[in-house]
Amino acid sequence: MAESEIVFSITESPEGGFEAQALGVPIFTQAETMDELRLSVRDAVRCHFDETDRPQVIRLHVVRDEIIAA
Repeated sequence: MAESEIVFSITESPEGGFEAQALGVPIFTQAETMDELRLSVRDAVRCHFDETDRPQVIRLHVVRDEIIAA
């Protein structure tokens, strides 16, 4: 039986765009925009899992570092 959910940690790439790393599963993808990243993540999950093992939900956890002056 497949897990019902897979979680991706989303970060801004130093080169621009966004990177997505699955937690607990070796899936990584990147894209220039969040809309493109959503499509890329969905495609990566479909490629990684068989249809019977595929999670039902993909959760994107956006991690954003912000630096401010002290």
